[in-house]
Amino acid sequence: MVAVTEVGPRVADPAGQPARRRRRLVPALLVVGWLLGVGWRMWLSRHVPLPIAHTDEDSYLHTARALAGGPGGFSSENGPLRRVGYPLLISPAFLGERDFADSYRLVQLINAAVNATVLPLSYLLLRRLVPVRRAVALAAATVAATLPATVFYAGVAMIDAVLAPLVLAWLLAVHHWVRRPGPLVAAGAGTLVGTFHLLHSRGLVIVGVHAGLVLLLFLRRRIGPAQVLAAVLPVLALALLNEVVIRLLGDRVYLLGDPPGGGTVRAVASGPGLLRVGAAVATQLWYLVVITFGLAGVAWAGVVRLLLRPAPTTGPGPAAASPPPAAGPADGVGATRWTVGVALVTSVGVAAGASVILAGITGKPLDAIYGRYVQMLAPFWLLLGVGMLVAATPRQRWRRVAVAVGLLLAGATLIAARLAWVASRGHELRYGGFGAPDLMALTGGWREFRPFTGAAVGIAGCLLLVAALRLPRWRLPVLAALVAVNLGTMQVITARLVRPVVAATAPTPRVADLGVRPGDRVWASLGVQWVLRFNLSHQVTWADVRWFGDDPPADADVVFVRWAPGEPDDWDGTRYGFVRLGGNPEQRWAAWRRT
Repeated sequence: MVAVTEVGPRVADPAGQPARRRRRLVPALLVVGWLLGVGWRMWLSRHVPLPIAHTDEDSYLHTARALAGGPGGFSSENGPLRRVGYPLLISPAFLGERDFADSYRLVQLINAAVNATVLPLSYLLLRRLVPVRRAVALAAATVAATLPATVFYAGVAMIDAVLAPLVLAWLLAVHHWVRRPGPLVAAGAGTLVGTFHLLHSRGLVIVGVHAGLVLLLFLRRRIGPAQVLAAVLPVLALALLNEVVIRLLGDRVYLLGDPPGGGTVRAVASGPGLLRVGAAVATQLWYLVVITFGLAGVAWAGVVRLLLRPAPTTGPGPAAASPPPAAGPADGVGATRWTVGVALVTSVGVAAGASVILAGITGKPLDAIYGRYVQMLAPFWLLLGVGMLVAATPRQRWRRVAVAVGLLLAGATLIAARLAWVASRGHELRYGGFGAPDLMALTGGWREFRPFTGAAVGIAGCLLLVAALRLPRWRLPVLAALVAVNLGTMQVITARLVRPVVAATAPTPRVADLGVRPGDRVWASLGVQWVLRFNLSHQVTWADVRWFGDDPPADADVVFVRWAPGEPDDWDGTRYGFVRLGGNPEQRWAAWRRT
């Protein structure tokens, strides 16, 4: 069983240092760590001058530009799942007249500043959930803040850059709300949930979990009607804001995505369909265990035991006539139980929701793994795993590690069987860099999924941590080693994935160097490879670049077209009164101006 002391009062730090100095030192270290985190993320993104995660980036950037008063463009979103929160966040980057490369760099800076807050949020959350010392909490927070699952998307215009810190802030608010209920903290939790809804469709899972939490707290008489309203109204307000902004955008941003419908229902409305979705959910959860060095599995083992224990006795809830008593150890245990329960339901819900939606996209092969949707949960489970190891007895540690090892091996076996079954029928599951870049780097599986290598990575991490805990002086060095692994993994991802993708998708020369200037009416041919077409269009900051087939529109001043010397589909602009400005025949594109 999980001992009460594991989630009770905080552990006092060594008495050798003055308390006042420690109180000043920790905030200073967190601020310095945040600044270093921002700098490191910007350094990693130095190789990315243009979008590489199409078409999601293009959609967010076009919407942000339109919100800043500029031209719009297409979005690959669909109506029911359309969200404007992230474009609102990055829209200041498009204020004024800037070159696209400068605006994109500002987007990366906004991402880095928000994403790096994982460090202070991780420290605060771990100190509240589990009694660990400040030094251990700082080290564990640094591991969480450098996880590639946390950092990877900060270098591109993707919503995932801001979701990990939002998850931590929300769970921190949940813990505080349950421990010290009040209208203000209820409104804060509701605002964070509404922000999730404003940012991405996976926020629907968060909204559902939040609604269940509010209902349970009310039924248990831990909150009254006033707090129910305080927790619900911000969610409704931000959902309304999303709709208002969409209406204000009008047709300046036009949607190209298909809404989920019959394809999604057909994908899961059968025995084989449910098995496929179940396998995808299990794969995503297994992925969380691997990339957290087995600590997510350790955390889940501790959480299940904690939730199965009888709830501690607390004083009357705020719904009672008398004011709530001061928070004590039992209140902390109860708040932790609620928080980890919310996190567990959210993790399964996000994995299941993503798997169902992806299964309904029938126009492309299913993914062998697509970990992007659950990556935002990785820092929390890593932190809780560290706490569950540090605060446990030796017997409890080995039990939890045994559970994590079992999950890793069972998951690897399931994944290998799934891959073999699909291959035996002459098909293959899609496996790409953006599905799980950190897993690729950790396992060396750039061309093939290596589930048992992934399991070995997680098992090695678990055993190393347990061995270090036998000697307390090794705790910080081992956590520092995990930070080094994270830093090295990001370097490998940058070298093996990011830079090659940039080299293949960045058109050269720049359109400005070819004489394309503000005021030109620019169109792009469908004959230009789509990624290059998008990145060429981004450089036309003054207009929405539309597409055409063979014949250029009558109002076009400049067109981007296919340049393939000696090939039948080489576009000859002289037939239409155009002169070639230049381009890149190796990339198969050219810019032509009407004479």
